Amino acid sequence: MKVVFMGTPDFAVGALESIIQAGHQVAAVVTQPDKPKGRGKEMQMTPVKACAAAHDIPVFQPVKIKDSEAVEVLRSYEADIFVVAAFGQILSEEILSMPKYGCVNIHASLLPKYRGAAPIQWSIINGEKVTGVTIMQMDKGLDTGDMLMKTEVSIDERETADSLHDKLAQTGACLIVEALSKIESGDVTPVKQNGEESSYAKMMQKSMSRIDWSKDAAELDCLIRGLISWPGAVTVYRGKNLKIWEEQAAAEDMVHVKYDAEYFKDAVPGTVVCVDKDAFYVQTGKGILKITAVQPEGKKRMSVKDFLLGYPVKAGEKLGG
Repeated sequence: MKVVFMGTPDFAVGALESIIQAGHQVAAVVTQPDKPKGRGKEMQMTPVKACAAAHDIPVFQPVKIKDSEAVEVLRSYEADIFVVAAFGQILSEEILSMPKYGCVNIHASLLPKYRGAAPIQWSIINGEKVTGVTIMQMDKGLDTGDMLMKTEVSIDERETADSLHDKLAQTGACLIVEALSKIESGDVTPVKQNGEESSYAKMMQKSMSRIDWSKDAAELDCLIRGLISWPGAVTVYRGKNLKIWEEQAAAEDMVHVKYDAEYFKDAVPGTVVCVDKDAFYVQTGKGILKITAVQPEGKKRMSVKDFLLGYPVKAGEKLGG
C-alpha cells in the first residue's frame, strides 16, 4: 500500500522500519518540527525524521497539521492509508477521512483501557500485570475508534516505563505490518470499544515527581518505576533533590534484622531506618523501601554504594521536604 506515516519519538521508529521492510511504499513521513536541545540549543531532528532521512523518504513537519496548507500537502500524497504512532498532534475529520482506508493508530495499551497520552507509564504506576498494543481505526474522539487488532504483553515484576516502552514499540512494529496486510485484503473485523471500560491515561506532569513517603511501599515502588525517565521520582535529602532510580519494596519481617531498633520503632514515613554497604532503607506509610541507585542534584546516576562514599547516610535521617 501507499502509506503516509505520522510519528515523532523513538516509539514510532520501529513501526516505520517494519512498514518499509514489508515493502509498502512510504510516500512521506509527517513528524513534529525540529526543536532546540542541550546547552547549545542546537536544532535536533525527531527520531522518526532521522529514520526517514536514512531511507530517503520525504519529510513534512507542519506546525499545525489542521491548517489548510498542511491538509493540501497531505492530500497531494494520494496515500491509501495514514499510519499514526505517537505523532503528537490531533488530526481533523477532514484528514481522518482523506485516505482510502482512513487513518490507523498504533496505541500502547489494550483499549479501551488507558486512552490518552501516557498509557505506558500509567500501566506501571497502577500495578498492572498485563498490557499490550491495539491497532485502532481513528475517529474524531480521543482513542475511541474501532479496534482492528490487539496483542497482549506481560509486565514483569521489575518492569519500568522505559523497558515496557521498548517491548511495546517492538510489538507495535510487528502488529502494524500484519494489520496493513489484513486491511488491504479486507480480512479484518472492526470491534467497537466499550466506553464504560475505558480509563484516561493523562500526560505526565513535573508535579508528580515529588515522593510522598506516607504512601505504601508497594505503591511507591510502582510510581518510581513508572516515572523512571521523566519526570523521575524525587525526594529531598539534606536540602537538595535526590532522584531515586532503583528501589524495591521490602517486607518488614524479611529485613527486620537489619534495622537499628532505636529508629525502627515508631519511625515516621521518610525516616532512614537502616543503612548497609549498598542500600539504605526508608520507612513509608506501610512497609519499607530499599533504595539501591540514586542521582544527587547536579550529578550523575550512581549506585547507593558509591553514593554513600560522598554522602554517609545515617539511620534516623529524614527524607522529604
